[in-house]
Amino acid sequence: MKKTLLASLVSLSALAAPLLGWADEPRLKNSHPDTYSVVKGDTLWDISARFLENPWMWPEIWHANDQIANPHLIFPGDRIRLVYLDGKPRLTLDRGEAGRTYKAKMGPEIHVVPQEEAITTIPLDRINAFLSRSRIVGVGVLDTAPYVLAGGEEHVVTGAGDTMYARGNFNTEVKSYGVYRQGDVYVDPQTKEPLGIQAIDIASVKQKALNGDIGTFDIVRTTQEVRLGDRLLETVERSIDSTFFPRPPSNETRAEIIGVEGGVNQVGKLDVVALNKGERDELQVGDVLLIYKKGDTVRDRITNEVIQLPAEKSGVMMVFSVFEKMSFGIVLEAERPLRTGDELRSP
Repeated sequence: MKKTLLASLVSLSALAAPLLGWADEPRLKNSHPDTYSVVKGDTLWDISARFLENPWMWPEIWHANDQIANPHLIFPGDRIRLVYLDGKPRLTLDRGEAGRTYKAKMGPEIHVVPQEEAITTIPLDRINAFLSRSRIVGVGVLDTAPYVLAGGEEHVVTGAGDTMYARGNFNTEVKSYGVYRQGDVYVDPQTKEPLGIQAIDIASVKQKALNGDIGTFDIVRTTQEVRLGDRLLETVERSIDSTFFPRPPSNETRAEIIGVEGGVNQVGKLDVVALNKGERDELQVGDVLLIYKKGDTVRDRITNEVIQLPAEKSGVMMVFSVFEKMSFGIVLEAERPLRTGDELRSP
């Protein structure tokens, strides 16, 4: 977790890299401030949304101050100013007290240490569990995986520090496993193709012994109690993106919200949603999609026809985890209540 949090510090130098192929241009809000003082809890998305109608275009107007050490990190107490250079709007940074660095002598080297951590792109606490251990598996994977047979000392449920027994076809070279429970089954609403099954993270275990098809395990971490019948999957080293660079997708994208974390239908700001596009559709981590609320169905009183009203732009979502056939995103803006079935489109 510590590694994940450290990796989460966002450098605007990466955000400010040239971005090619964008048809959009930065659009200042009519109500934009001339200056803004950063406070604890802010994110880069929050700040850019104060100035821009399209916050993902932040890198296009960021102007680094070469006189400030590492001007691409933003800290609470820093002040961001909107100025015009050569007639174009630019955002500049005035370093505050919290962002100033001090030199600490440690052994033979001098280390420059920030007094507070820089702000992140989005609120990582809402998605850390998805970043570190969430999995989408194919149909049948959990059904054929080893399963929890019994707890130590005849416990029905077990927790961290306990011993448990599992039965199945184990790989003798693998010692670390994750314990999972089946969650939502995702199906494409249009084609009815199975897109994946959510494997809910329950625990991490280490193998102590293997006797035939029965393994003895130490439970080293739990998110909830381990139950009989929970499934074991080999621990997979997966690239984790916890530093995000919001941008429009490389290709024109149309998708649909097919699920909401927690099993509810209503969607609001900072909710995690599932969508029916993934790696095979060239969707990538950081891609920003606009959410269009599906129009109501009404009856035309003149012709007696049933008419579907047009969808209306109602929010913004950013993809943070991508699997082969589907993805997870976080809703960064929601102008009205949203729900499963609403459309997602490229900006």
